[in-house]
Amino acid sequence: MLVTTNAIVLSALKFGDTSLIVKCFTQSSGVKSYLLKGVLTSKKGKIKKAYFQPLMQLEIVANHKDKGTLERLTDVKLAYPYETLHTDVVKSTIAMFLAEVLQLAIHEEEINEPLYNFIASHLQWLDHHQKMANFHLYFLVQLTKYLGFYPDENQADLPYFDLQEGEFVPQLTLNPILVDEKLYYFKKMLTIAVDELTELKMNKELRQQLLQSVLWYYELHLHGFRKPKSLHILSEIFS
Repeated sequence: MLVTTNAIVLSALKFGDTSLIVKCFTQSSGVKSYLLKGVLTSKKGKIKKAYFQPLMQLEIVANHKDKGTLERLTDVKLAYPYETLHTDVVKSTIAMFLAEVLQLAIHEEEINEPLYNFIASHLQWLDHHQKMANFHLYFLVQLTKYLGFYPDENQADLPYFDLQEGEFVPQLTLNPILVDEKLYYFKKMLTIAVDELTELKMNKELRQQLLQSVLWYYELHLHGFRKPKSLHILSEIFS
């Protein structure tokens, strides 16, 4: 079936000497993988390899057979042309990291328009703003709302957050726990708007610790999730 849809690039892997296998999160069909034959050497084709950088927002025309095999693209154009996301070294590192997180976290081949809109709109926010040291943390915490393990904010006045149970608790447990400053900023990530991120005065060490805890939270609640390989690069950027 020929489908026209918006899509966000999650990964692009070289296949042979001339081709790419591209994984996208599509607005119409969830996660889809495409084989792009000859795209690395073609100079006259309308599908260019430059379209497939991490988290590019595209409009694609694709032949979806929906048989669990690699699909084919017949046309590609930009749905949203980034201004800075791939030219600013900090933003491009964040994009690489978040693309890997999304690839590890999203597997469904089904429509999820709220999730798609969340990702697309927040990437556009990142593209237009310069103060983004806390953006990846905010994005990861808010993303849990769409992945099914967002904390119950009705209990947020309790003094601990149990990562294993995914809930605020009144006392220490044997499970990994958020407490004190890490808990304070975790709660902030749940309640503030993205435009308020610059108001958070978190030092680098605390930011790294909270990121490790949030990724641990993902590992505990998403089967097969592991710490992204690009984490060390992100850590260096914010060190």
